[in-house]
Amino acid sequence: MLVAFVPGYATIGYAAPLLVLAGRLLQGFSALVELGGVSVYLSEMAAPHNKGFYVSWQSASQQAAIMVAALIGFLLNQQLAPEAVDAWGWRIPFFIGCLIIPFVFIIRRSLQETEAFKARRHHPSFRQILSSIGANWRIVVLGMMLVVMTTVSFYLITVYAPTFGKKVLKLSAADSLLVTFCIGLSNFFWLPLMGALSDRIGRWPLLVVFTVLPILTAHPVLAWLVGQPTFGHMLVAELWLSFIYASYNGATVVALTEIMPVEVRTVGFSLAYSLATALFGGFTPVVSTWLIERTGDKAAPGWWMAFAAACGLVAALLLYRPWIRAGAARPDVAA
Repeated sequence: MLVAFVPGYATIGYAAPLLVLAGRLLQGFSALVELGGVSVYLSEMAAPHNKGFYVSWQSASQQAAIMVAALIGFLLNQQLAPEAVDAWGWRIPFFIGCLIIPFVFIIRRSLQETEAFKARRHHPSFRQILSSIGANWRIVVLGMMLVVMTTVSFYLITVYAPTFGKKVLKLSAADSLLVTFCIGLSNFFWLPLMGALSDRIGRWPLLVVFTVLPILTAHPVLAWLVGQPTFGHMLVAELWLSFIYASYNGATVVALTEIMPVEVRTVGFSLAYSLATALFGGFTPVVSTWLIERTGDKAAPGWWMAFAAACGLVAALLLYRPWIRAGAARPDVAA
């Protein structure tokens, strides 16, 4: 609501962009904290054999928002002149987003606690939570590294895609938004499928395979795209990166709920996810633009995604390999 109703620069000067920034930060902080609560809630609702499938719907539901946002942006660009979009049309999606507010309160008031939560005899105080987080800081850091790949790839193929298509590839805004819509649809398809697959074969294989793949292919795919920048090629390249993102994320989010200590599962999850997004994922558009300007390589964002994948691979090796070497139950199975 703050972003939608903020007066323009001509009316209140520098306070306008500062208020927009404040609104964006508030939205980002609240959304990231909710990710932890929702993911843990879904994990505790599910039976041990289908936790990956259940938790994957947290991410899959976000893709519905991506598709709606892309569709609204596409329609605005079709119906309004660019000057009108810049002047006032950009506010329309935020007005529409405000409509969800009453439904959020209705849903939250109707939710019941999970049986796992009810069964706990002791609920730690805030001080005890902080103490446990401090004692388990290595897990939080490794969890953050695990999520870096998720947040960077998500921002690259959704948030940055319209800008990349329009500014770098010189495609129309409508074409770029149409690609973003298809990416949301692709993610929506692959996420629950790969979440279910992680229930069958474990988190470890998916985490390794889909960090190695972007290390090997992210930059070459984007280099192929910038060499032949057409709508069809952008769609193919983005769909490949979407497949990588969704396959990795389908195992990552549930893995994050499993590696965190039970008493601080929600806080630990949210902290790891927030740090990864704040320090890496959220800066993806800025870093991508800087890399292109600095190197002159229009495919340079692929190196950023490869770096994020390397972080995820290291985290997966450190989190899961000791159990494999020891021949003990993997964390995903034991949980």
